[in-house]
Amino acid sequence: MNESRDSDPQSNALDSRRPIAARGSAFARHTAAWLVRSGITPNAISMLSIAFAAAGAAALLGLASPWGPVLCAIGIQARLLCNLFDGMVAVEGGKASATGALYNEVPDRIADSVLLIALGYAAGMAWLGWLAALLAALTAYIRTLGGAFGQAQDFRGPMAKQHRMALMTLACLIAPIELAWAGSKYALLVAAAAIAAGSALTCWTRLRAIGKRMAAQA
Repeated sequence: MNESRDSDPQSNALDSRRPIAARGSAFARHTAAWLVRSGITPNAISMLSIAFAAAGAAALLGLASPWGPVLCAIGIQARLLCNLFDGMVAVEGGKASATGALYNEVPDRIADSVLLIALGYAAGMAWLGWLAALLAALTAYIRTLGGAFGQAQDFRGPMAKQHRMALMTLACLIAPIELAWAGSKYALLVAAAAIAAGSALTCWTRLRAIGKRMAAQA
């Protein structure tokens, strides 16, 4: 008897996969192939993203001052590479598991929150970091809610995960220069505010798209 599509973890992984252009690069393909041969599981790579996020957050909060923001930017990019390779090892490497979807989502939400909360504290407005983390988690909730309604998961922005992390990375690279030149932290503050506002807008755009599709189906 053929298994249904819902029982096929690799099919489910494809259905909820974020489109990432870097998957087609030679670097990504060769690295993913090496990871497959190494025996590491996609779930382990997903969990490793939390470690990189936590290290970046700790660096941003001053444990590696004065290069903390730069180290945080490196941690962010390492976290994103984990997010890239866990899916490639699972799908292209044929190592998708029944729990893959769970590990694909939960570590992402933890890593996002750890980094954004640290951003708020580093910018001098802790509440803004908590707000950004809450709204970022809500964008993902709305995306998966659409999937629960039988729709294709919607990764639109303007402040999806890759946009949030790109903006935070840029702010972290600017921050040491700004601090040395002007003694201020406006880059971090602006990034935190933009991520919070952009995430709120993303929640609205995704909800609106889900509503339109539901209305069309009705």
